[in-house]
Amino acid sequence: MGDTPIIRALSNGANQRGVRDHNERLILSVLQRTGQMAATDIARRTHLSAQTISVILRKLASDGLVMRGEPVKGKVGKPSIPVALNPDGALSIGVKLGRRGCDLLLTNLAGKVLFERRTTYDVAIPDRVFEFLRTSFAAAAHDIGLAQAKKLCGIGIAVPFEMWRWTETAGPEHRQYEAWKDIDIATELQNITTLPVFVITDPTSACWAEHVYGRGKEYQDYAYFFVSSFIGGGIVINQNVYEGSQGNAGALGSLRVGNAAGGTQQLVDVASLHVLEQDLIKAGHNPLLLWEQPQDWSGFEELADRWITTAAGEIAQACLSACAVIDFETIVIDGSFPNGVRDRLVKLVRAHLLKEDSRGLILPKVESGRIGGEARAIGAACGPIYAQYFLSTRTRAIE
Repeated sequence: MGDTPIIRALSNGANQRGVRDHNERLILSVLQRTGQMAATDIARRTHLSAQTISVILRKLASDGLVMRGEPVKGKVGKPSIPVALNPDGALSIGVKLGRRGCDLLLTNLAGKVLFERRTTYDVAIPDRVFEFLRTSFAAAAHDIGLAQAKKLCGIGIAVPFEMWRWTETAGPEHRQYEAWKDIDIATELQNITTLPVFVITDPTSACWAEHVYGRGKEYQDYAYFFVSSFIGGGIVINQNVYEGSQGNAGALGSLRVGNAAGGTQQLVDVASLHVLEQDLIKAGHNPLLLWEQPQDWSGFEELADRWITTAAGEIAQACLSACAVIDFETIVIDGSFPNGVRDRLVKLVRAHLLKEDSRGLILPKVESGRIGGEARAIGAACGPIYAQYFLSTRTRAIE
């Protein structure tokens, strides 16, 4: 038999000497997930002693990571003083490197975006991307000031898996993508900043954003689909985003789905926005209309409706395949499209699931995500924060 998997629960408190770093992370994780609470409630949730809680909270307060609220009077006894995360206790940079654009965000401990800058392009040329990141990082640090900049704990970047292979989908006119094959993105970023660098695949990064700041608090186990130029995803097991041994778990875009010819193809080839992008080009529309902010798809409604209908059927097939491997209670769907498009897509996926052959399976709930197009950059910013402050299965920084 293989090794028994280790499940990391938030209740793994310990009172022994030498493990306070773990207990600090445990307390911060509880506060992040549940919101402010009194020290007695923290002790009950973590199974740590009242004395241990008191000592750690004093340390966290002196480090600026937690703050005390106003006393709350109960029916008996002394008023309780709730403790909460200090949103400005730590800051992080998140970057989304995409086929059609690049975003840089600066977020605080609560995921609030304090600075953002984005650029769009026809082709992701390395020199252009890194120059954008260099100037944007400098602008972000200047914007928040020296005192706040000292709280930056790292930079995370969400990158498509094997992005140099985009030529296979984008066409021979985009051979410039192949330049990424010989580029070490972490090394390039370390030429811009001395902060720790975390690299993650972009759909998994979006899953992190949803898990930490969106609907992830509602579910124990779920599969997450993120639709953009390509479609990918992430998986959450026992309230942890599982990235896999090589960081490519949840590659849901590679799931095989049926086609009209009776064969199969990858989900990425039929449910990604690059399919709609090609339809726009054929119809004489500017494909960049898909990515303009704020997003408005009313100018090509008929094409959008056709894409939504097709994508929903294919995603429904992929949902069943995912649930055949892990008994997910929920499927969460989000993407780089207007909220109305997302909600229509989710509604149709629900309808298609009821028509599919689901023998041997328990149908999952299908829900809309809450983060939207910024999910990948926000999720990337989670990397440094989780690595240093919360309990996590995240991979370490790239040295």
